[in-house]
Amino acid sequence: MYLLINIIGVLVFLGIAFLFSKDHKHVNWRSIIIVLVLNLVIAYLLTNFSLGRDLVKAIAGGFQWLVNISYTGIAFAFPDWVHVKQMNFFTSALMPILMIVPLFDILTYFGIMPFCIKWIGRGMAYVTGQPKFESFYAVEMMFLGNTEAMAVSSLQLKNISSKRVLTIAMMSMSCITAAMVGAYAQMVPGQYVLTAIPLNILNAIIITNLLNPVQVTPSEDVIYQIGGSSTADQQVAEETVADHPEKPHKEPFFSFLGDSILGAGKLILIIVANVIAFVALATLISKLLELINPWLSLEHILGTIMFPFAWLMGLDVNHAFQFAQFMGTKLVTNEFVVMGQIAPHINNHHLFNPHYQAQLTVFLTSFANFSTVGMIVGCLKGIVSRDKNDFVSKNIVYLFLSGILVSLMSAGIVGLFVW
Repeated sequence: MYLLINIIGVLVFLGIAFLFSKDHKHVNWRSIIIVLVLNLVIAYLLTNFSLGRDLVKAIAGGFQWLVNISYTGIAFAFPDWVHVKQMNFFTSALMPILMIVPLFDILTYFGIMPFCIKWIGRGMAYVTGQPKFESFYAVEMMFLGNTEAMAVSSLQLKNISSKRVLTIAMMSMSCITAAMVGAYAQMVPGQYVLTAIPLNILNAIIITNLLNPVQVTPSEDVIYQIGGSSTADQQVAEETVADHPEKPHKEPFFSFLGDSILGAGKLILIIVANVIAFVALATLISKLLELINPWLSLEHILGTIMFPFAWLMGLDVNHAFQFAQFMGTKLVTNEFVVMGQIAPHINNHHLFNPHYQAQLTVFLTSFANFSTVGMIVGCLKGIVSRDKNDFVSKNIVYLFLSGILVSLMSAGIVGLFVW
């Protein structure tokens, strides 16, 4: 019976996304069905075989290596920020942007990044039926994190439409960074953390396709390169791998690199300001609610709202209520708060049976919460035009809804194979 409820739950989550769709007529059902089948296959392989998890772990290790190198630069200037037992959020998640963004901008300057986007995106697009950039971004965001992935994709974001920028923002709610994988695995079962990573990107494709279907013509499905015009009248760039592409005009390399580093620094400040404001405002709302009733808070309200969805995971009522409270806490604060609460007991199967354990771990493995909305809006404010940023800001509810539904889908699908 619980398996049947779990299956119904996955269908309900898809139904909610379709219900709130911005354009029901243009939902790409072929793409959704293909990605959903791929989702089920990957969930089965990662929950039953170690080879797939080893591959994901190796990729995560590569990104972690890159992040660790960035820490050496940070330690040179601020050794007391890095050489500590636990780095703060600013140092661990944002300061690496100062190296990662210029690195990927260099790859873009020499045409390497557009080449990768074109061909990796083309391969993913062939499988998923999505545009090349969105397909590549889904892979990129697995370990690079939302702000870093958007920052290194700034050239594409500046040239695509507002609706496509909204899709990227919605997908970004389900990112994590490679630097966090090891930290997660120390608190909750590592195999389910690694399982959540690819499932989140696939479910991000499904949910954003349902919530915000965007038709992209072949002329729009191009990969932009440095030197192309970005004016309103000429937002057209050469394909990276054309038969005889004209070499675009480029500014001197070190001038370009200096602008990239300066832009990365400004981006960090914008993100920090938005995160602080969003977290503080959410806390203020909770405190005001407590004045009405000590039990009232955003966490408890969201936990109550999430109870039916937790029950649809195929859990008994008691576990579903507890799961819903964890959901509410995670959405208002972050995943580390909940992981810290459950870490001492998560491996006790008397308290967390395998089905519950797997689903809770997968649900927590993403950055979907209020502060991430602030990070994404702040990041885009430093990258795209005011009109595009305003368009995303008007659709904040869709960002939050996307993040919740992706986490529910990933947890629901994993639950089908773990009992």
